[in-house]
Amino acid sequence: MKILGIDPGSHTTGYGIIRYQNNCVSHVEAGIISGHRKNDVTSLTEIFSEIEKILEKHAPDAVAVEDIFFASNAQSALKLGHARGVILLAVFRSGIPLFEYSALEVKKAVTGYGRADKTQVQKMVAKLLDIKGKLPAHDASDALAVAICHAHSTKKYTASGKDLRGH
Repeated sequence: MKILGIDPGSHTTGYGIIRYQNNCVSHVEAGIISGHRKNDVTSLTEIFSEIEKILEKHAPDAVAVEDIFFASNAQSALKLGHARGVILLAVFRSGIPLFEYSALEVKKAVTGYGRADKTQVQKMVAKLLDIKGKLPAHDASDALAVAICHAHSTKKYTASGKDLRGH
């Protein structure tokens, strides 16, 4: 099973693809979609287009997105909501099953501690995926963590058979 994890951001969106097979996870690709300006229409179009390209290139079996949990102010929440909206639209249009996880769930799945900081998550992701050398950027490692969280949750969702579209 190939899983795409996405960490929406108001400035940078991280993505990470893993392969989950026989209870083992392996790294396929990770990166960031940067250049979010003021989340104007052009920036949102770029995010949408890049997510569509990633979906087409990798054809994941599932997509996991980190749910919005906190924003420092209303403007930040609005920008994050816009970015997240175009990401969800791209995934929905692809027909690929879509799942959401809170930051607490993601951190707990990867580190065993729901209040882990970004550096702890980044190091555990590198360890779990056997990434040597330079660690992925925080946004990319957060996205890989979302994908790992989904891999650890697949039995739960396979049993219920439900994704965000209600399938």
